Order: sequence, then C-alpha cells, then structure tokens
Amino acid sequence: MKELGIISTLPINRFTDFGAYLALSSGEEVLLPKGYLTGEEKEGDLKEVFVYTDSEDRPVAVTQMPLAFLDEFAVLEAKEVTDFGAFMDWGLPKDLLVPKAEMGKNMIPGEKYLVKICVDHRTNRLIGVNKYRDFIFDAPIEFSEGMEVTGLIFEETDLGYKVLVENEFEGLLFKNEVFQPIQIGEKRSVFIKKRRDDGKLDLQLLAPGREKYDEGSEKILAILEEKGFLPLHDKSSPDEIQSMLGMSKKHFKQCIGQLYRARKIQLLPDGISLNAAS
Repeated sequence: MKELGIISTLPINRFTDFGAYLALSSGEEVLLPKGYLTGEEKEGDLKEVFVYTDSEDRPVAVTQMPLAFLDEFAVLEAKEVTDFGAFMDWGLPKDLLVPKAEMGKNMIPGEKYLVKICVDHRTNRLIGVNKYRDFIFDAPIEFSEGMEVTGLIFEETDLGYKVLVENEFEGLLFKNEVFQPIQIGEKRSVFIKKRRDDGKLDLQLLAPGREKYDEGSEKILAILEEKGFLPLHDKSSPDEIQSMLGMSKKHFKQCIGQLYRARKIQLLPDGISLNAAS
C-alpha cells in the first residue's frame, strides 16, 4: 500500500455507520473512523490523513499525526516491554511495536530510545527499529570543522550525548563541554568540531569563534539567552544563588565578573541581562 506510513490526501468514497471509506491509489478503500469526522463532510471531499494498521493489523486512516513517519527517526518513550518487543508511544491510539529482534538493547518502560519507522514486509505493518546503526553512514569528508548541522539528541552516556546528525550520521557532544540544559529527544543546531577516522563526528554546541568561558559563566549565559534576564545580583543571598544556579555566591561573583569584563552582560539594580551589543 503506497499510502502506508505517510500523510495522504484522500477522497471520501462513501459513508457507513462506522465512518467514511477513503479511496486509495490502488482502487481499494481505507476506513476513517467516525470519531475523526466533523459530520459536515460529503462524498468526494478530500481528507488529509495518516494511514497505519490497527490492533487487528487492518489498514485504518486517522487525522492525528504521529511523532514520525515512514523512514523517519524519532526519540520515543517505551510504554510497555514484553517478551516479544516494546510498545512505544508515538502519538497515536495504537502504540508502535519494536520487535525483540529489532532492539539494540534491552528496553526499560519510561525510558526514551532512538527508533526508525519501517515496514515489516512479512506482516505489511509499521514497526519501530532500534538497531539504528543499520541505517547510519560514515560522515562525508566534506563535513569540516565549524560546519553547522541539525542534530537529534538521542542518548546520554558517560562520555556525553549521542546525536543523530542530519538523520544519517552519528556524533557526540562531550559532557564536559556542555554548559546548558539539553533534553533527550531535542532537535537543535550543533557545530562540527572534528570528523573522526571512524566516520563519526565530535560536536559542539557553541558556534566556532565564540569565546569559551568558565562552566558557571556558560550556564549563566545559556539562561540569559533563553530567558533574557536573571534576577540575581551581588546583594542576592547565597541560598537564592544556590537554588537558581547550583553554585556558591563566590563562584557566581567570579562568573559575573568574567562576563562583565567580556562585555557580555549588563549589571542592573535588580539582576543581570545580556549586553545588547554582544
């Protein structure tokens, strides 16, 4: 079925008590259940839908959209793990199954994993594949230092954070070089630090040429870039500073001094903000 796993715009062929049957390109029909209809549709109207298989492996159309489509990667949470596989939350009424044979590691309910949406050609249903390295390539030689790329943060390790780069390559953000909060499943721009001999990429969050500051200073900068203002100053209590930044007042004052001398921040009576010229 050409429409399986993708967004399709399909015409309504006919109505039944259960919903509307939409015409597929093959000449067959797929049911759009009644709950996805407004009641104002007519035969011939076009509906934008996602087609997958229900709990009985029958094709069904829904107007909800999943977190990823066929041949795409996503970071999904495991809801239930059984002897034959893990059921992942991908935003639809029926969870996505990652069969046991397609797990890269034993999955744990509540944890998030990188999954690629594929078709199981034996059953003609959509499944998830966690053995992502089957789909990863060596980064091309043209990937040079300083190049900006799109990354999907998908796993935390002792060294740092694994990143899927441009949906095809694997990279790593080293933990001792990350000075701002990042989340598993987050997509963001990252910069290439080095292409390794094994075809993987060392990455960094900061654009090349930006001065690297003390870890505490980087943390303050990251908060200011996100929120624009931080209600802390040299009269703030040690408890306030510890609660907001997780650092001592002495360390806070050292960081503020470093950032102020670099003209990165403005000191205000009630807090600090980014310097507009930085």
